[in-house]
Amino acid sequence: MKLLIQIPCHNEAETLPDTLAALPRQLPGVERIEILVIDNGSTDDTLRVAREAGVHHTLHLPAKGLAAAFRAGLEACLKQGADIIVNTDADNQYHAGDIEKLIEPILAGRADLVVGDRGVAQVEAFSPLKRLLQRLGSWVVGRASGAVIPDATSGFRALSREAALRTLVMSEYSYTLETLIQAGARRMAVEHVPIRTNPPTRPSRLMRSIPDYLINSAETILRIYTMYRPLRVFTTIGLLMLMGGVGLGVRYLYFLYIGEPGGGRLQSLLLGAILIISGFQVLLIGLVADLIGFNRRMMEEIIYRLRRMELEEDKGK
Repeated sequence: MKLLIQIPCHNEAETLPDTLAALPRQLPGVERIEILVIDNGSTDDTLRVAREAGVHHTLHLPAKGLAAAFRAGLEACLKQGADIIVNTDADNQYHAGDIEKLIEPILAGRADLVVGDRGVAQVEAFSPLKRLLQRLGSWVVGRASGAVIPDATSGFRALSREAALRTLVMSEYSYTLETLIQAGARRMAVEHVPIRTNPPTRPSRLMRSIPDYLINSAETILRIYTMYRPLRVFTTIGLLMLMGGVGLGVRYLYFLYIGEPGGGRLQSLLLGAILIISGFQVLLIGLVADLIGFNRRMMEEIIYRLRRMELEEDKGK
C-alpha cells in the first residue's frame, strides 16, 4: 500500500520546512510514504526548499490557481502508483499527526473520500463571521451533495486511487466544494474525521475578502450542482414560473368573475401568460440538459477507463 502526500504551494518557502518536518514517515497499514510538492508559480525559493528537504517528487506549474494545482497533483500521484492520496496545505495549517486518522476509513474499505473536519464552529483562529460563513457554506454543499458535510472547505483530505481516477476538477477557484458535490452525485462513500489545526502562519490567500469568497463559492456550487442535477434545477425554476403565471391568471379570472376587471389587471394577465410560456420552456431546457448530463456521464466513464488503461500501460513499461 503506497501513500502519496501532495502539497500545493505558492510562495511557501518559509512555512514549507515545518510542514514537511511534521509529516509522518511510517503509518500502520502503509508500506511506503512519498511526498509530492506542487510549485504553483512561486516566485520565491519554494522549489529549492522542497528539493533540499528531500521530498520524493516535485512538480513545477505556472501560476494557475489552487484548483489547477490540486488537479495536476492527483494526476502526478496516480502516475507514481499511489494507492491513497492525501492533500494538505503548505502553511502547516493541519496537524500532520492526524493523517493516520484520515486514511483509516480508506484502509478499512469504508470510504473513497475522507475529509478532515476542523470543527469550524469552534476554530478560534476564525472570526465569528468566518465561522458563520463556513457553517453556512458546509450546509449548502451538504444539501447540494445529499450528504452531511461538517467542513466543506477543508483541504485536508484523503482519496483512494479509485476516487482520484474518477475526480474531475473543472473549477478554477477551488477544488474543495466541487469534489464534494461530485462525490455525492457519483454515490462515493464519504467520511469526515475530526482533526486538529495548528496556529495560523499567514492570512488565507483564497479568501481575499468576504464578498469575493461568497461570489466565487456561490458560483462554484451553482455551476457544479446544475451540472450534476440539471433536471432538478430547471424543474424547480420552471415550476416556480408556472405557479407564478397560474396565480396571476387565477387572480385575473377572480376579479373578472366578481365584475371588477380593473385597470392594470390586464398587464398581470399578460405577465402570467409570459411566465407560463417561459416556465414550459425552462422545463424543456431541463429535459435537454438532463440528456446532455447523461451523455456527460458516459464521457466521464470513458475518461475514467482511458485513465486506468494509460496508467496500467505506464506501470507495465
